[in-house]
Formats: sequence, structure tokens, C-alpha cells
Amino acid sequence: MKKTVIIIISIFLLITGYFCYLQSITNKSIETLSKFGSSGDEVKQIQQKLKEWGYYKGNVDGVYGSQTQQAVKNFQKANGLTADGIAGEKTLAAIGISSSGGSSSGSGQTSSSSSDLNLLSRLVYGEARGEQYIGQVAVAAVVLNRVSSPNFPNTVAGVIYQRGAFDVVSDGQINLSPNKTAKSAAQDALNGWDPSNRSIILF
Repeated sequence: MKKTVIIIISIFLLITGYFCYLQSITNKSIETLSKFGSSGDEVKQIQQKLKEWGYYKGNVDGVYGSQTQQAVKNFQKANGLTADGIAGEKTLAAIGISSSGGSSSGSGQTSSSSSDLNLLSRLVYGEARGEQYIGQVAVAAVVLNRVSSPNFPNTVAGVIYQRGAFDVVSDGQINLSPNKTAKSAAQDALNGWDPSNRSIILF
């Protein structure tokens, strides 16, 4: 009888410890999200990017206040995301910020290239999947030409998510998974092929 009680208590303690561990992981995950009341470098990156794209009008101070929250909601609505005002993993990815807090445009060439290729592929697929291959490459090239132009944001994410720049952003097609053709077209553009002849305008 005594052994049975000890076994039951041991099992209870193990289960309790496991649930406490799960709760601590959940809490840690929640705390890493930028949301109302948060502060720090990730919040500054969010504010800076949303300011460049016209969603945020306040100071880039790293404080996640009501203005930042509303800017995030507006960005989420415009990009087919859940408009909860919380910069979770999907929202950060759409903005171009890795969930670890680094910007995809400044956290190393490999990370930047991978992120740019993925986003560019999604744009090509959403914008031109019915076009000939050369046309798909041209769409990607136009984005890169805009990145190089002083009249546009200087990142792929900045150009693509600039307010009113592409219909596929406002209608949510930017979130579709690209096919191999779109990925190849984006890669060819990144490698330097420009069928648009340095144009910054989609035909």
C-alpha cells in the first residue's frame, strides 16, 4: 500500500513538472512576440519598416504603443493576415524581420538572399504565373530595379510591400506558395537577367 502511494505521488509530481515546463515554454514564446507594451530593437525595426511603407507616422523609438499597434493592424489587414495588432511570426516574416529579431535585409547575406528569393518568388507567382517565363523574370527584375532606384525603398520587402505597389499584396495572393517556375524566374532575376531593360514599371 505504501509503495502504491509513493508511485502515485511520483507520477503526479512528474505530470505536474511536465505541465509547468510546457507553460514556461508557452510563456517564453508569448513574451518573444512584439505587442502592445513591448520595447526594444525588434520594435524599432517594425516601426522603421512600417514608417517607410506609410503605415506608421510616429517616432521610431522602440516602444510598442497604440500608434505602432494600429500600424501593425493596418499592415496585417492589407496583407491578408489576422489583424490583431501583434507582431507574431507570420507578421514579422511579412515585414521582413526574422522571428529571432534580426532584419532579413541586414542579418547576413545568406539570410537576406534566401528571404529575398522567397518573397520575390511569391510576388512573381501571384503577379505573373500565367505569363511566359521571360515575363515572369521581368516582373522580378522590375522589383530589383526599384530596390536600386532612389525613388523606392531599398529592400525587396520594402518595394513589394510599399502601399499600393502591387495588387497581389492587397488581395492576399502574395501569401500563395510559389511553384518551381516562379522560383526559377526570381533566381534568374537575382542572378542579373533583366528582360525589362532596367524598367521600374510593370508592363
